[in-house]
Amino acid sequence: MAGLSHFDADGQAHMVDVSDKPVTARTAIAEGYIKMSTDTLALIAEGRAEKGDVLGIARIAGITGAKKTADLIPLCHPLPITKVALDLVIDPQLPGVRITATVKTGGQTGVEMEALTAVSTAALTVYDMVKAVQKDMKIGGVRLTFKDGGKSGRFTNP
Repeated sequence: MAGLSHFDADGQAHMVDVSDKPVTARTAIAEGYIKMSTDTLALIAEGRAEKGDVLGIARIAGITGAKKTADLIPLCHPLPITKVALDLVIDPQLPGVRITATVKTGGQTGVEMEALTAVSTAALTVYDMVKAVQKDMKIGGVRLTFKDGGKSGRFTNP
């Protein structure tokens, strides 16, 4: 299990000890999308969804998801998140909604999982809010696009 920090010398899963790591500014950005029919997208864009403001509620859900990441992903550390921002953009070419999450902290470990969870939670919320009119929507493309801070430094995923 060499190189995998979530396993001890005996191959057992464990939470990584970050107590000796310095506190540094850390940022992570993730993206994803939810693809749907043009009719469903129009329903969202025109504010006609029966459950309300789809993008506004998905934004709040993404923020909540980032804050709850340690409750969902067993080996993640609970972190003092200092910023969560979600950008949900209607994309007629997809057609669907493109989602970007930016998460920041001043801490001893990164916020990549929080950014990925924020995107995923926002996409699932969009699905939940309009599934009554379309059940075959596709969530995809969830990936880390940028991280900065910590020992490994900066990473950009083109």
